[in-house]
Amino acid sequence: MSDHQADGPFRPPVSIERQNTWVDAALATPHVKSPRAALQNAAAFLVDPEHTLSEPDARGVRTLREGALRTVRTDAGEMLVVEVQMHGVAGVVWEHNERISSLWHSTADPAVGGRTKRSLTRVHPWPRESSDDGEQPYAALLSHPPNRQWLASNTEEASDELDRRDGLRSYDLKEDLVLNGQQEPGMYIPQRFCLVEQPQPNSDGVPVHPAEYVGWMAVRGNNRTKRRQDIFGLTSAEVLTGVPASKLGLPGDEVFFDPQFWLERLSDRLNQEWAEARLAGDDEATAIRATNVAVVTAHLVVGTPTPERLYRIVQMSNRRDHVHPPLEFVPNDRGRALGRSVLGMYVARGVLDEKESQVLSGLAPVSELSIAAEDATVSELRDLRSMMILRELFPTDPHKKLLIRRALSESPPSQLSSPEINRRARAWSALTSESYPAPWNPRIAEVFNAGSVRAGLHFSGRPLRELLNAADKDDDAFEELVAYRAAHWLAAFDIIDADRGSLAGQKTDDDDGAKAARVRRTVKNHLNALRSNRVMAVAVLRELARAMDEGDRRPFRVSRSGALLIEEMSTAWFDREFPKDSGKRRPKVPAPRPSGSTSDAARNDTGGTEPSTQLFAQHAWREQPAAGAALSPLPVLSPSAGEGASPAMEVSAGTGATVSGAAGPWPAAPTFEEQVGAAADLTRQLLELAERVEASLTAVSAAAAKAGIDRPLAGEAGAEAARNLARTLPSVRTMRDTVEDLGGRTVPYGS
Repeated sequence: MSDHQADGPFRPPVSIERQNTWVDAALATPHVKSPRAALQNAAAFLVDPEHTLSEPDARGVRTLREGALRTVRTDAGEMLVVEVQMHGVAGVVWEHNERISSLWHSTADPAVGGRTKRSLTRVHPWPRESSDDGEQPYAALLSHPPNRQWLASNTEEASDELDRRDGLRSYDLKEDLVLNGQQEPGMYIPQRFCLVEQPQPNSDGVPVHPAEYVGWMAVRGNNRTKRRQDIFGLTSAEVLTGVPASKLGLPGDEVFFDPQFWLERLSDRLNQEWAEARLAGDDEATAIRATNVAVVTAHLVVGTPTPERLYRIVQMSNRRDHVHPPLEFVPNDRGRALGRSVLGMYVARGVLDEKESQVLSGLAPVSELSIAAEDATVSELRDLRSMMILRELFPTDPHKKLLIRRALSESPPSQLSSPEINRRARAWSALTSESYPAPWNPRIAEVFNAGSVRAGLHFSGRPLRELLNAADKDDDAFEELVAYRAAHWLAAFDIIDADRGSLAGQKTDDDDGAKAARVRRTVKNHLNALRSNRVMAVAVLRELARAMDEGDRRPFRVSRSGALLIEEMSTAWFDREFPKDSGKRRPKVPAPRPSGSTSDAARNDTGGTEPSTQLFAQHAWREQPAAGAALSPLPVLSPSAGEGASPAMEVSAGTGATVSGAAGPWPAAPTFEEQVGAAADLTRQLLELAERVEASLTAVSAAAAKAGIDRPLAGEAGAEAARNLARTLPSVRTMRDTVEDLGGRTVPYGS
């Protein structure tokens, strides 16, 4: 093909001879490691390629001139780029763009469930096919999509997702390009797509489409690439996999795959339209709007000293924008980018294995970890990866602490602030969610206190199976599950969410299908509520793990005794069974100081008294009941009664006062019938006491009305009354559930 002068701003491809000259010069340039096929694809889009070439040397060999080359250094390594002028339609939106990473189902998810989104094609280095085994791969990437339809669909989906997120930009990028052109160059990397399914032949025995494609994928400038192509009336999928005849002004429904052909036809059509629109004064014609992006500057990645890490290096070049973003990213995408920045720096500095980093970054399956057990379940694989990520983002190793500070531009460890810690936590949560069918709000992980994590996180590293089996008896195992697993597991099944501020007007499904007002509460409150009801919490955690292992089905509810129920868990159910009040931090109550000594048996392992004895020692009815309304004494039963243990305190009959250091053991261990009778008697007295409290409050209200006092309980006494009731209600709810679990039958009041 010979060159011809374009009568307009849109430049057709230069001749094949000029393209080959540029390709040969690039391959002759030191440190350029691009495959010939990739350079040939780029050459079709180049404008004035000789501008990037040196003069021939003594042997007549030309190379890329030094002024056109530059080295880009990142925390993950460095790469060589060449600056060129390209046709404005060039480039392909990359599905691996981190701004849309939460769109895809990751290879790091060991399960494929009903909620799974479209998957990304896995990326590998582009190997040298006819070289020694020890030679490094090309500075290019390789993927194996199932078929052409999958490849085009993924590219279209990536482009559409950029559209959906463009609202985060404060200006119209497309119109800015129309008016001002492209001011900053994009960066592109070559990627080869080898289809797994070979194309079918047509009636002449010729394949209906190529078996592989090569594209220059946008590492930086995905949005600019998409908007330029929107202006031209093409899509990235068409630039990569073939342009239909209708887009070129040609008849028929044929698709043209050779950019040398379709780009010339496209430029000719646009130049003709441009000339006609200028005569007609039509400023809205496609060719007029595309004039300022007819030719753009681009940086093509053509080399790197470490091509096996090229994917990580090119991603890292764009991650500074995620740390200090000029353009808003959704929280999951930003969190994942931040986490990968840290992992990439670890690999570059030799403190993290490349294979392990690929799994933690979401680029490889968890099962490829050497420490993953062969019989590991889905929940165990997810947990293994999540805990490994947590360890890397809150390291105890001094060298890693310095590297993560550099990657995230943080304060020194002793001054690490809560916002900086929360940013790490969000990165951990966002990367963890890649192992699940759908991402959640990464603020769900903002549960760490600055003082406890500045030195790094210390946890046992015990396998999930062991923790779940021991959680009902082992305090450390239970705490590790609640602190590092519970929030993510509950969020994965849409049972809890991060506090979003005001929840006015928000509703959630209740049991009967009606709508119930949501409860505004923090994630810490959710976790503390789990801690307050260990038996039920352990049952919930075990059921969530089972649900993951069984195809991410909806988890079933559990009873207060830990038994599975037939209904599915929901937000309303969780808020009812683990109420907000039970998740509040309890004020510390000082140990009682009676005049006499308190026996050692009355002290628990933290130095306080047992809850039951503490209650009587501290409060021992403050006022005597009126005549005729005396309450019978409340018996204090030792938890170990029946094992020969001596009671720490007894209640003096008739007065309710406590007596410390009562001598001698129980006369006899209470029988089962006596224990049941005592429980019934205590609940009766609790009812009588509640009725007395209600009568007392009614009397206060009447007296206040008579005296003209609006808020008689506005003082400290009223505040104490409110606190006491708030602390009592959760216990009463728990007691009711326990009685029902034990077979108690609720009957109408007064029957």
